[in-house]
Amino acid sequence: MVKTRLRIDDWAESVIEEFADGSKITRTQVRLRDGADELQSGSASMLAYYRPDGTSEYVTLLYLSARLDGCIGTFALRGSGGFDGTTAAGEMSIVPGSGTAGLRGISGTCTSESTHADYPFMPLALSYQLP
Repeated sequence: MVKTRLRIDDWAESVIEEFADGSKITRTQVRLRDGADELQSGSASMLAYYRPDGTSEYVTLLYLSARLDGCIGTFALRGSGGFDGTTAAGEMSIVPGSGTAGLRGISGTCTSESTHADYPFMPLALSYQLP
């Protein structure tokens, strides 16, 4: 397992649609960098539904550059999560066939749990298997 924190380099969120009850749907693009040797950088795309109270549910695609067990490459993860007003917590799985170069054939899961106190970092915990 690899645990690290990637720096949020850019967070661009835009409203797709707002509703009469105060809820909304947003799209967010996030750029990540400055990770440890294992998970080095990446980008995330998220779609979120915000309730009128500010809590939310979201779906995510995350693309990471990494050096794992001496193997260098990239891979994608897909997942979902939610924000309860205090903590954002999500679970992702590595997209089959998305590994490149030395990470070809990678599989596994990733979790992220953060509060406003973690900003500007996104904590990640990756459990993976290489062929």
